[in-house]
Amino acid sequence: MKACVDIGGTKVAVALVRDGAEPSADTNVPPPPFAIRMAEPTVKTGAPLALATQILGLIDRTCAEVGVQRDDLRATGVSSCGPFVLRDGCVEVANPNICGGLAGAPRGIANAWTQIPLERPLRDALRHVRVANDAVAALQAEMRWGALRGATDCAYVTWSTGVGVGLCVDGRVLRGKNGNAGHAGHSFVVDGGADALCGCGNRGDVESLVAGSAFQRRFGMSARELLQAATDGDARALAATDVLCAEMGRLLYNLTATLDLQRISLGGAVFLHHHDLLLPRLQREVQRYFPALTEGVQLRVAGLGAQVGDYAALALVADEADAAGSAPLTPA
Repeated sequence: MKACVDIGGTKVAVALVRDGAEPSADTNVPPPPFAIRMAEPTVKTGAPLALATQILGLIDRTCAEVGVQRDDLRATGVSSCGPFVLRDGCVEVANPNICGGLAGAPRGIANAWTQIPLERPLRDALRHVRVANDAVAALQAEMRWGALRGATDCAYVTWSTGVGVGLCVDGRVLRGKNGNAGHAGHSFVVDGGADALCGCGNRGDVESLVAGSAFQRRFGMSARELLQAATDGDARALAATDVLCAEMGRLLYNLTATLDLQRISLGGAVFLHHHDLLLPRLQREVQRYFPALTEGVQLRVAGLGAQVGDYAALALVADEADAAGSAPLTPA
């Protein structure tokens, strides 16, 4: 069996898949191949090793449910929110929605972590571990099984607790020196006000403006409440939604203009729960700008939907060559 680990700012999930149960890339909508899946809120208190300990505990519980042991796992794919910092060639996580020490007390995360060990403790406990940024891994899954099949110049964008991006140009997935290529959520599209504090410490980056955690701060409503009100026709909620889509749309335009993309797949809880409302607004926003760069660019709902995180981890170990490789993620 293989283990698929999905680490987000809100939850951690572990799923097990039996060898040979991976979906075919030829299926239109791949059926879930997972033998079992467990999830729980992401731990944000205790020692910095708490996250790795939580993951190993979830792996042990899922293994026990299907009658295997941790040592029986042939490979483990880990799709994790970033950014990453490399220490001795292994990934540590410096995520602003987990590490409270990045922006400090105003963000309300009850720890002083600035980065936390991930890859090294997992490698010490498991065989054949592969770690990648969650949006990059989701991009690979969407290219293999989802809405990006057949695209060679494309992106996956998640709009959720945070804003993450995976990028592919000329058929090559971009990773960067520390595996952080695609952290466009921490780029700037407007000047942010005093209330636009991102967990990374930036004020006014895209994530501080549109991520799930920003809705309450900016508009006094949760993402679900505001977007449902907009769907129901509330004028103030619709105006706020247009502002959010203008900000996110500029990010999508910047990606398109910089990388000459042909297709962008969108996922994440904020987007997926309200894609009928958001998708046409984002498409219009992108197409407002310089037609020579944006004409024909397609925005699509993630083909793997809410399961994209599980498939993202699976994509890291789906191929025999990947499952056999155990080299850490290091700069090229």
